[in-house]
This record gives sequence, C-alpha cells and structure tokens, in this order.
Amino acid sequence: MRLESDSIGTLEVPEDAYYGVQALRAKENFPITGLTVHPVFIQNLARIKRAAAITNRKAGKLKPEIAYAIESACNEVICGMFASEFIVDGIQGGAGTSANMNMNEVIANRAIEMLCGRKGDYSIVHPNDHVNMAQSTNDVIPTAGKLTVLDLLSPLDKGLARLEKALYAKADEFDHIVKIGRTQLEDAVPMRLGQTFHSYASMISRDRDRLKQVRSEMYTVNMGATAIGTAINTSSYYFDHIVPTLRHITGYPLTQADDLFDATENLDGFVRISSCLKACAVNLSKMCNDLRLLASGPKAGLGEITLPAMQNGSSIMPGKVNPVIPEVVSQVAFHIIGHDTTITMAAEAGQMELNAFEPVIFYNLFDSITTLTHAVNTLTDNCILGITANEKRCSELLHASVGITTALCPYIGYKKAASLAKESLKTGVSVKELVLKYELLDEEQLTTILDPYSMTEPAKEEAGIQAVS
Repeated sequence: MRLESDSIGTLEVPEDAYYGVQALRAKENFPITGLTVHPVFIQNLARIKRAAAITNRKAGKLKPEIAYAIESACNEVICGMFASEFIVDGIQGGAGTSANMNMNEVIANRAIEMLCGRKGDYSIVHPNDHVNMAQSTNDVIPTAGKLTVLDLLSPLDKGLARLEKALYAKADEFDHIVKIGRTQLEDAVPMRLGQTFHSYASMISRDRDRLKQVRSEMYTVNMGATAIGTAINTSSYYFDHIVPTLRHITGYPLTQADDLFDATENLDGFVRISSCLKACAVNLSKMCNDLRLLASGPKAGLGEITLPAMQNGSSIMPGKVNPVIPEVVSQVAFHIIGHDTTITMAAEAGQMELNAFEPVIFYNLFDSITTLTHAVNTLTDNCILGITANEKRCSELLHASVGITTALCPYIGYKKAASLAKESLKTGVSVKELVLKYELLDEEQLTTILDPYSMTEPAKEEAGIQAVS
C-alpha cells in the first residue's frame, strides 16, 4: 500500500493502483449501481485530457516532457488500457468530480511511470496541477458527455438504417396482399399488407431525421469555461485553442459556446436527445404491438403474418412459440421511457451556475442509446427479416368482414350501408349478396365498387356509377 492524502485526510491506496486517493474515496462513498462509468465516456475523458495537454504545452504553461507523458498516457487509455483502474460508480455525487479525478489520477500515475518515477509521487506529474491544468470538472464532464452521445448515436443510426431498409423490403414483398385494416381493433376498410410495413418504415425514417437534427446540439461545448463560465485559470492561448484542438482529435465539428455560463449550467440539449430516443422507442414498441397482434394465434388469433420462431415459448405447453423479439423491444421502450423521466427531472433540478446531477443524466442517457441500439439490431435480424405473410388468411378475414360496406356509402348512402352491415353480421350473408338481393346496385357495378385492391389507394378516375342523391 501507499499513503496518499487529499483535503479530507490520508488514505491507503494499493501500491500498484493507477487510481489515487480521490477515486478510492469516491468508490467508498458511492456504492450505488455496482457499475462504473461507460467505457466510451472514459475514452472521451482521455481525449479531453490529451487535448488539454497539447494546448497547455503550446501555450508554454506545461513542460514538454510532462505534456508528452500525459499525451502518451491518454493515448493508452483511449486504446482501452487500464479499464479496471476506473473504479468510480456511474451514479455519483459531486457533478462528476470523482470521474474527472479518477481520470486525472490514472493519467498522472501512468505519466509518472513513463518519467521513471513511482506511482503516487505527484511531485513529478500532479493530477490537478498538470493533468487538470486549465480545466474544471464543470467543463470537462459535460463535454465528455456530448462526445459520448455523438459516439453512441452513430451505431444507433446504422441500426435504424438497416431496420428502415428491411421494412421497406417487406413493404415491397407484401404489396400485392390485400387485407382488412383495423381501427380500435375493429374491422375498418381494406388495405395492403405492404402499406402496413411501409408505414413502419416511414416512421423509422422520421426517427432517424429527428436524431440527426438534435445531434447538432452536441457539437457546441463549454471547454474553456472552467468552473462557471468565467474561464478562470486559463491562458488566452488555451481559451482560444482548446476547442479547435479537441475538434482535431475527435473529428467532430466542435465549436465553443458563445455563452459559456449557459453551456455550463443548462443541460436541455441532453433532454432533447432523450426525448428523441423516447419517441423512437415509443414508435418501435407500437410497431411491435402490431406485429404481435398480426401474428397472434397461430390458429385462434389473427394469424395474418408469421414471425420467425426463435425459441420455445413455454415450459409446460409443447410446441408453443412466443413473439419474444417484439416483447423484448417493448421492454426496452419501457426502460427508456423511465430513463427519460429521470433525465428530465435531473436537468430541471440544476441550481444556479451548475447542474450537479450530470452523472445520473449520463448514466441513463448512455444506457438508453446502447439498449435501443441492441434492441433495434435484434428486431431487424431476428424478427423483421424473417417475417412471412399468410396470404390465404388475409383473404379469408377480408372477405368475412363488413368493412367493405364503407365503399358503398357514396352510392346507397350511409344509413342504408349501415343497415346492410348490421344485417350481414347478424345473418352471415355477405354484403354483396344483400345488395343484389335488394337490387340496390347490379353485379357489374358492385364488382367495380367492391374491388378490394381499388379501395387501398386514392381513386384515379370515377367509377362511372350514379352516386346517391
């Protein structure tokens, strides 16, 4: 063990640990989730520390040998080394100070090693004076949060793009199949099964557009603001060059916020991201509700489509297969909706020049993006791509329905059409037979009016039949 001290007192730290007293104290203080901060967030903290070391070196504030050692240590962390050294819980008090100091200590101790010193000898490289030079938790943590959101949104968009493409493919595959549409779970009017899947694809396309629009808010960062926005403890060179340096390192078109006070204390950008994720999750769950209903049965339900059989559905009922993929996607949606509430309340709870609740915002936001990405991928691969249509069943339900009666309204009137529908349901005699029985229209006219396919899209020309006066 080695003995380290901070403003609280002294603490024994394992001799071979790269973390230090402040990280260890935080680990003891915050045994909350049992999970550490997101690994992509750790990488982005290291990118920020690297950018700061480069900028401070060029400003003449950080000795080159120290700066280069810090940069090298940062590169190792970015590559995934020392992952076990980041020990603080994802939900922590202090607005992320513990996560920031955990990074500062790991970088400092690794840089000390590179300069032939012993871990804990902060006279060589100091976590605060050198690694954290010209920074504050209050500009480092929100900036790392924005970079992490950008990194995690990229695979989500790729997953949504694959889902959108798969849904459009099913829309084309099923475009010739006419079925009965339903409103409020009751028979409505004819539509094509392809139109159902096309509407899902349009919905996912809209979700992608929302996420693309809102991600631009993540490009504005508050690096250089330090504690509250006054840029205290920064050099003029550092203030002007930290964001361009970070832009070069990350590849993102980052800009420094015009109002650093606003960018430090207000977190509405993360609320907006969460809101878009929630909207996407709601849409996915609604679609999965539909898929479960359309595939219900296989004999005693709607049975218009068949979902891929993925696993046994029961420990007691042989041969039962459940819609497990749509089910898990809906559960992820419930999860994300809960996260959105947490994120909303945490952003609202900020006070004065800082929001202390960024850790819980990031913990939930990163989890929302990650779980949604995984849900989208399994939905595409293990459900959508393998859906088949039961064309015969669609036809049976269509012709057994009185929904086609709606098409008669312009020719015999709503009241008479409603009477026919009621009689058809009571007697089992088809609407077409009843129309002919009462000589309301002739068979040729009925064939034109009641053609199911023609009812699935706007009329291109008039049927040439006398409408009701």
